[in-house]
Amino acid sequence: MPDTPESLSPTPAGVPSETSLPCVMVFNANDSSGAGGLSADITAMSSASAHVLSVVTGAYIRDTTEIHDHVTFDEEAVGDQARCALEDMPVQAFKVGFVGSPENLSVIAEITSDYADVPVVTYMPDLSWWDELAIETYLDACAELLLPQTTVLVGNHSTLCRWLLPEWEGDRAPSPREIARAAANHGVPYTLVTGFNAADLYLESHLASPETVLATARYERFEATFAGAGDTLSAALCALIAGGADLQSACAEALTYLDQCLDAGFQPGMGHAVPDRLFWAHEDEIDNGDVASPSETALDANDFPLDTTRH
Repeated sequence: MPDTPESLSPTPAGVPSETSLPCVMVFNANDSSGAGGLSADITAMSSASAHVLSVVTGAYIRDTTEIHDHVTFDEEAVGDQARCALEDMPVQAFKVGFVGSPENLSVIAEITSDYADVPVVTYMPDLSWWDELAIETYLDACAELLLPQTTVLVGNHSTLCRWLLPEWEGDRAPSPREIARAAANHGVPYTLVTGFNAADLYLESHLASPETVLATARYERFEATFAGAGDTLSAALCALIAGGADLQSACAEALTYLDQCLDAGFQPGMGHAVPDRLFWAHEDEIDNGDVASPSETALDANDFPLDTTRH
């Protein structure tokens, strides 16, 4: 497992040529609403110039308001999808979202352990819609099987607190470094904690290790409630790491990208808003009257002061 953010890079044997895109393998559920899941992964990673190898682990039954149910694929089908693609194409990073069962987690952990030099980004969403026993079983399996393979764990502050520090007592909430320390007990070197309540008007995201907070971004709260923000952020982060960015630069750029996705977000149905992950592709008049191209709206980590984002 890497020791410093700068060491997060694709395995040398799998570095793409200048004319190719980095390949990223994603394990996640299909989301027919388009809010999160594989829909978020594919659009966000494509926006970050990655080629996505999408392994379907199941399907959400949901709308933009809530998740009603989930159908889990058989672990053999999940493993066969991944192994077949991996025999053909080198990957520069893995992303793991919600995969539905301990059996699928076991298969994925086995695969990622076979590619020990390839970074793994694990995103843990809110599972409060699910059965309590199923949640407990799934989280225990994730901690035991997948976290030892994970390079960066991404999750909302409240979600990670309930999972990793269930017996926390005290008047204050756990700090991002305390959450990172709890994740490190399972083998995770870096944790990106989102949605930390800094003040009434602000939320913060913190990239932390057990020893220190490496970066902090502060956001003004949105009035809207979004579905799919966590999948969007973790997918962009994973794709940028696959492209060769060091962890802190990838984190800065991924947070910038999410900020712009939310700023351009829209409400396609009667429920929550959805990030516009292709905001850069819209025709937007610029000063000279020409249409802005993707290259003219490209994200630059140097333009992102980590403590002053808008949202």
